[in-house]
Amino acid sequence: MDTLYSVHMGQAKCAVDLGDGSERGEYVNQDYILHKLGRPHRSISLMYCYYPLDEGFPERASVVHARPDVRFAWDYPYDDYFPYKGGLGGSTQDEPFRQMRDIRAHGQDVTLTLTIDPHVSDAQLAAIGQDLRPFGRVFLRINHEATGDWFSFNKRCTYQEVADFFVRASRIIKAEAPNVQTIICIDGVENMGDTEITCEKEFAQTIPEADIWSVDKYMALHWGWPYDVAEHGGTSHVRHKVRDIYALTKASYERYCVLNDGVPKPMVMSECNADGDVTGAYEQAEMLEEFCSILETENAVWFSGFTMYQFRDRGRLGLEIEDPNNPDVGIAQPLLETYKRIIHRSYFQPEMTQGEPVQLPVTLRWGHSEDADGLAIPLHFEKNPVFCELTFEDEGNYMLELNGFWFYRSPNAKTIDLMSAFYQKPLTGECDLTLKIFAPPATGENDLSAPDGMFQYRTELTKLPHIRIRFAPVED
Repeated sequence: MDTLYSVHMGQAKCAVDLGDGSERGEYVNQDYILHKLGRPHRSISLMYCYYPLDEGFPERASVVHARPDVRFAWDYPYDDYFPYKGGLGGSTQDEPFRQMRDIRAHGQDVTLTLTIDPHVSDAQLAAIGQDLRPFGRVFLRINHEATGDWFSFNKRCTYQEVADFFVRASRIIKAEAPNVQTIICIDGVENMGDTEITCEKEFAQTIPEADIWSVDKYMALHWGWPYDVAEHGGTSHVRHKVRDIYALTKASYERYCVLNDGVPKPMVMSECNADGDVTGAYEQAEMLEEFCSILETENAVWFSGFTMYQFRDRGRLGLEIEDPNNPDVGIAQPLLETYKRIIHRSYFQPEMTQGEPVQLPVTLRWGHSEDADGLAIPLHFEKNPVFCELTFEDEGNYMLELNGFWFYRSPNAKTIDLMSAFYQKPLTGECDLTLKIFAPPATGENDLSAPDGMFQYRTELTKLPHIRIRFAPVED
């Protein structure tokens, strides 16, 4: 190890985000997900609701309003997502903020999907913005699938009122928290040959207002879960051709551009999957592979990224299925290995650019998951190692990458075993690899007292970890 270098982490050609918890599953901690998938995501998507004017809130709707005649996931007075415990009179020591801190400490941004009662006051919206100020870049998806008819906000308001609310909420929240980027998620172009998006008259105003455009496009979906079983001839499920999903998403983007006077913005798919209830486990994985292969083959530069819905699910929309005997246990599906292979392909990996030689001490800058400056340490390997580990003497919070595999080091951890980087990808001979170190905030929050603290977090690295590499057992 002779020379140290700076390294910059930038955007992937296609970013990958991951849903973690919803009405269909619980939140899974980021350490577990990182070990399972071998890399962090650009963003982790959380799904919450905010109906502070409703009786029973902030308890979960399916708990406080439980009744035996419910036959649909949204047959409650308000949406059955986890309740947002912040806002006016709330606390950021509860959820979703503990989860947001976990996500950001692990080098990822937060996508907060938040269904909101359109009748909340300006002061209540401003309080949400104040809640989000310390969390760096936050993607805020307000009242998603807004041209549908199942969420409570759609049952309470006209489409015009829902669209008007998106504009109002977006402006008020971003005035308090300029670090927030809002996402408009609507059906877009629903059918091949359509020349307009659904409810275009009402929602045209949201396209220039939002920072990011989105659609939710499931290649297959059983929306009747868990109240019925998808069977041939049933009416509570659907399956589409993968190529049609791609084409409709692109058509939506093109129409959004027209509505924004020809100026493009980032386009994402905020929920993407094929439901195993409809396809079975094997074809579910094949459909995701086909979709991602189209993105690569077409070099779809207009498409910024997608969110895999979701990590662990009580139904068949997860990389894991929740064990019905123990909700803390996940049962990996074929989709998990397929997805893992996809997100390790270069098209879906963040860009890494090695810079100039540097000397300690060095400042590591964390802007967000697509804009960070770290440290690159060249390492030489004689062959595949038997031992490879780092021992730290400082209390830094680090994300580490070696041989394409990522590790997290919390301030409390002393030694990190890096051998997982070689189990599935062993070295076949002598080679040089680069250990990369990045430093997101340990608490998950930025220091707002710093001049640019809303957008940047900095850590001074004064001493390297001890690197132990051995190429034979301790004793033969």
